[in-house]
Amino acid sequence: MNNQVKHVFFCAIVVAFGGFIFGLDAALISGTVRFISAEFALSDLQIGAVVSAPGFGVLFALLITGVICDKYGRRQALLIISFLYILSAVASVCAFSFEMLVTARFVGGLAFTSLSVAAMYIGEIAPPKLRGKLVAMIQINIVIGLSAAYFANYMILQVSQMDADWVSAMGIDTHTWRWMLGIEIIPAVIWLFLLILIPRSPRWLVMNNRITEAKSVLQQFLTTEEVNKELEQIQHSVELGDKHTLSTMEAIKAMFGSKMRKAALIGLTMGVVQQITGINAIMFYAPTVFEQVGLGTNAAFFQALIVGLVSVLFTVAAVLLVDKLGRRPLVIYGLAAGTISLFMCHYAFSHATYMLTPEQISTFANEHKIASMHNMLNTAFSSDIEFKNQLQTVIGVEEFRRHEGQLMQMATNVNANMILIGVMGYIAAFHFSIGPVMWVLFSEIFPIAIRGTAIPMFALLASIVSYLVQQFFPWQLSHMGASNIFLFYAISGAIGFVILFKIMPETKNKTIEEIELDLDSTKRKVSVA
Repeated sequence: MNNQVKHVFFCAIVVAFGGFIFGLDAALISGTVRFISAEFALSDLQIGAVVSAPGFGVLFALLITGVICDKYGRRQALLIISFLYILSAVASVCAFSFEMLVTARFVGGLAFTSLSVAAMYIGEIAPPKLRGKLVAMIQINIVIGLSAAYFANYMILQVSQMDADWVSAMGIDTHTWRWMLGIEIIPAVIWLFLLILIPRSPRWLVMNNRITEAKSVLQQFLTTEEVNKELEQIQHSVELGDKHTLSTMEAIKAMFGSKMRKAALIGLTMGVVQQITGINAIMFYAPTVFEQVGLGTNAAFFQALIVGLVSVLFTVAAVLLVDKLGRRPLVIYGLAAGTISLFMCHYAFSHATYMLTPEQISTFANEHKIASMHNMLNTAFSSDIEFKNQLQTVIGVEEFRRHEGQLMQMATNVNANMILIGVMGYIAAFHFSIGPVMWVLFSEIFPIAIRGTAIPMFALLASIVSYLVQQFFPWQLSHMGASNIFLFYAISGAIGFVILFKIMPETKNKTIEEIELDLDSTKRKVSVA
């Protein structure tokens, strides 16, 4: 490996590290839900607001990120993003109220555009033969960040339960959730300083007529013979883009015209289905989900750690196989497997029962100094909603939220193995198929003239659905119950499967022009005639 290739890898790794920060930021909150809810006495919708605040913030960031990237450059945009991550993490740790915590996490959401900016930067510095692998590092970094968050949460929870003076002195036992959120600060600071070491994008420099600087940057990545050729290609591409790029309204009109209607329907379906099947409800509320199985808090945190490891394993597999097996098989079979897994969870939860024995009630009441729980004696509930509502009536909402994991562990009678297999099966299927493949398809099914409008628009759609799923999951859990939530996710997956099975083409080893022809029904009709 020569020095130029090494430098490309270094810059790509540095930029892709933003995916790790994203995954860390997104998943650390999953371990804090129970603690934050108790400390600030939050309602279901307030819990949803804390978790989904970054998802709300990114909606605004997506509208201005492109402008910032074009005006100030990709590198400067990444530096701003890294600072926002640090600011958000510090403010979250220091939050003294629900409102301050939501605001701090909203600021972190403004930085979630690190994914699209990182992909843009890497795509503009990487040689064509390395571009696919280097861009794919972003997705791998995301799931590694998710896993690191689950691991950090689990370890901090274990430390907080230790009977040691240093644990109390550092406040880990009393400020557990603040330590969890504070984990992000160190890697975010490291990323900020590493970004200072990378050069500006040569394509951006050419777009701003800074040709000499662009050539100097290209010399860091390419051999002398390749520099002039690459510079000419970039200049030609920029000139071509200026001539053929449509305005936003023209691109939207073209996108939903008869020629591009199928591509738009694929983008719409992928953007909605990727999120409406509940991936971020499970990933961002992982311990809460597993507590519904009756595992208890410690076991629920450990299962969340397993979720992270499964995510990493199957994302790596997808990256390695997407060019060998093709996009369509991964999406179709993966979506089918994920839908079946969600139906398994629904079936198991729909047959669950909940009952506290006299011994359990007596032990719990004495342990937590609760005067009377006689209304719960020998009463079997077939619905988790009825069981939780009755408990909240008997012991109070705050006391219930504080001990929900323990109470669910004592009372739940459910096929836990089926639910665990279902959840892990869905996580594996998602990260092997529609999770990473959606972004590959987005980069292939839209012609160059409308791609700059189409991809951000459908990314915004996916972000809106993701925000709604995160915001309303706690409310759904209290009012719909786990069984109906998973049924809704499964039906959504089934609908997406039917649509994509009928209209999604295989794009492997095809040029953008060939894919455009496959999706153009008007050309197909002409050729038949």
